[in-house]
Amino acid sequence: MNISNIILIALAIITALGFAFFQYLFKNKNKRREIYILFALRFFSVFILLLLLINPKISSITYELEKPNLILAVDDSGSIAHLEQEDTVHKILEKLRSNKALQERFELTQYNFGNDDLSNSNKPQFKTPQTNINAALESLKELSRKKPTAVLLISDGNQSAGKDFRYFKPGNNQEIYPIVVGDTTHYSDLELTQFNVNTYAFLNNRFPVEAFISYSGEEQIDSEFVIKSGENIIFSEEISLTSVNNSAVIRVELPASRLGVLSYEAEIIPLENEKNKANNSKKFAVEVIDERSKILLISAAPHPDLGAFKKSIETNKQRQLDIKYLQDNLSNLEDYQLVILYQPTSGFATIFEDLRENNQNYLLVTGTQTDWNFLNRIQDFVTKDFTNQSQEIFAVKNSNFNQFQFEETGFSEFPPLEDKFGNINIQNNSFESIYFQKIENVETSQPLIAIAGKGQNKNAFIFGENLWRWRSNTFLENKSFEKFDNFIGKLVQNIASAQQRERLTIDYNSFYYENEAVTITANFFDQNYQFDPNANLVISAENAVENLESQLVLRNNGYEVDLGNLPAGNYDFTITETTSQISRSGSFEVIAYNIEQQFISANKIAMKALAENSGTRVYYKDELQEISNVLLSNDKYKPVQKSSQKIVPLVDWYYLLFLLVLILAAEWFFRKYKGLI
Repeated sequence: MNISNIILIALAIITALGFAFFQYLFKNKNKRREIYILFALRFFSVFILLLLLINPKISSITYELEKPNLILAVDDSGSIAHLEQEDTVHKILEKLRSNKALQERFELTQYNFGNDDLSNSNKPQFKTPQTNINAALESLKELSRKKPTAVLLISDGNQSAGKDFRYFKPGNNQEIYPIVVGDTTHYSDLELTQFNVNTYAFLNNRFPVEAFISYSGEEQIDSEFVIKSGENIIFSEEISLTSVNNSAVIRVELPASRLGVLSYEAEIIPLENEKNKANNSKKFAVEVIDERSKILLISAAPHPDLGAFKKSIETNKQRQLDIKYLQDNLSNLEDYQLVILYQPTSGFATIFEDLRENNQNYLLVTGTQTDWNFLNRIQDFVTKDFTNQSQEIFAVKNSNFNQFQFEETGFSEFPPLEDKFGNINIQNNSFESIYFQKIENVETSQPLIAIAGKGQNKNAFIFGENLWRWRSNTFLENKSFEKFDNFIGKLVQNIASAQQRERLTIDYNSFYYENEAVTITANFFDQNYQFDPNANLVISAENAVENLESQLVLRNNGYEVDLGNLPAGNYDFTITETTSQISRSGSFEVIAYNIEQQFISANKIAMKALAENSGTRVYYKDELQEISNVLLSNDKYKPVQKSSQKIVPLVDWYYLLFLLVLILAAEWFFRKYKGLI
C-alpha cells in the first residue's frame, strides 16, 4: 500500500471521529452509555464509507512449489502379454510409484499406450492389438512443452504400427529413459518381410511375384522358398543366407491359366530352432480376367482403310482385329465383341441377320462402293436419298457430344472423306453425332461419325471412306498416330459388347490379416464411361455371424470404405450404386493373425537408439534404483518455487458493504429503541 493511501486512510479516521464527535459528544452534557454506543456506530459507518471511497488496493503474495513431470509411459500392447512380462511391468510401476524421493521431487503421471491414443490409467490391460511407440512419444512431447519432463518408457521396444520410433527426437525440456522389459536374447529368425504381387492378371499370361526375405542370426543357414496352390507346390527355390548376406529377393512369374480368383501361399521353410514362425508365410491371391477384345472387320473388297483400322485398333495390345471378306467363313460372328461392316453390299444380308439374332453391336462404314439401296432396307437407323455421284465431306466437331471424352484430333482440318452424294435421314431418336458433315464449305447437321442406341446396345456409323488419309495426316501433324488411334480406340470401346465393360469397378484384397483395417475402393462411371463423382455407393458385407452395411465416401478420385478390424472368417460383400442399381460382388478372407505375437524377444537395439537420441541410456528392471538416482541428481529436475502476487481493490470486498449496511441498521434500531427518533 503506497503512502498516499495511508495518508488518506488517516484523514478518513480523523474525519469519521470528528463527524461522530460533533453529532453525539460536542456540547452534549448528558453523556450516557448509549451516547457512546451511537458515537462508535457512527464513527465506524462513516469510516467504512470513506474507506470504500478511497478504495485502496490490497496485495497478497502466495508461494507455490512447481515440480517437474515424471511420466510413466507404459506399453499396453499384446506383445507384453505374449512375452509374459505383465508381472514385470506391474512390479516396475509399483516400485516407481512407491519411491518417496521421486514423489517429493516429481509430479508422477502414468500413461498407457497402444496404437494411437494415450490412456491415463494405473491399470494396463496389455490387450491393445498394435503398438505405435512413435505416436505415443509425439503425444507426450505435446503434453510436456511447458515443464521439464522425464519420460520413463516401459516397453519391450516391439513396434507394429507407425513411424520407426528409433529416430524420434524429444523436446528441449524432455528426456526419455527407456526401460526394457522382456528377454533381450537375440534368436535366429527367417522372415518374409515384403511380398509384391499384382491384383489382376490376364488370362493365359504370366504375372510377376516378388518376395523379400531377411535373416537375423550369426550362422550360415540354408532354407527353401516355396509357393503353394492348395497342397501343391508350384514353385520352389533354395536360398542360403549369412550374417553378412542376410537378405534375398526372389522374383518369379506364375501362369494365369484359368479365370477367377487364384489363391496361393508363399512360405520360407522355418529353421529347425526358429521360435517365431508366424512371419514365415503369407497368403495372396490374383484375380485372372479376360480383357482381350476380338473384333472382326468384314469387307467386300480390299481397301487401304482396312489396314488403317487394323493398325489403329491393335495399338491396344488387348485388342485383336481379324479381317475377312464375304467369301470367307463367317459362321462364328458370336465370338467377336464387335463387328465392323466396311461398305456393305447385298452380300451382307446374312451377316446383318446374324448380328440381329445375336444382338451384337457393329460399326458401319460407308463409301463410294456402298449399296445404299440394300442398306436402306436391311437396317432401320438411317436411310439415304443418294445418287451414284460421289462427294467430298469435311468434318465439323459436335461440341455437344458427351457420350465419351476424347482429345482434340484435328479432323476438321484433315482431307475430306468420300461417300455417295445425297441426304441422310435419321430414323432413330437415339442417334447422336460426334462429327457433322461440311460439304462445299457449308456446315450441315448431317452426321459424319455418329452413335445410335442406348445402354449396352449401341452401333456406330462413319459415312465416308479414306480414313487412312486421316491417320496419315495425324502422323504428319504430330509425328505420331496416337490421336487418331486413341479416337478409334475410344469409339470401339464405347460400342463393344457389354461383357467387356463395367461401369462399376472394385478393388480389394482377397486376404486381410486380423487387426488390419479392411479397406475396399471402387470407381463408378457414367454412361460415357467417365468417372462420376456424384454416385451413391453402399456396401453390405456378411459372414456366418454378422452383417455390415456402410457408405462409400469420395476420396482421391475414387470411392473408399473402411470396414475397420473384422474378426477372422470369410466374408461376402456387394457394392451397389443406389440410383442405377448397378452392383458388383466379391469375397475376402480375414486371416486369424495377431501381429503382436510375432515378437519373440525385446527389441533392445531400437530402445538403445532412442536413448542415444535423447542423451540417456537403456535401463532394465533391476536398475530402478540407479535410474532413480540419476533423476534425483539431475539439476534439471529440481522443483521451482514460484510466487504470485494478487492485488484486490477494497471495493471488491463485498463484506465491507454488508458491514456498513449492518452498522447503519444497528444505529437506526438503537436510536428507535431509545426514543431518539
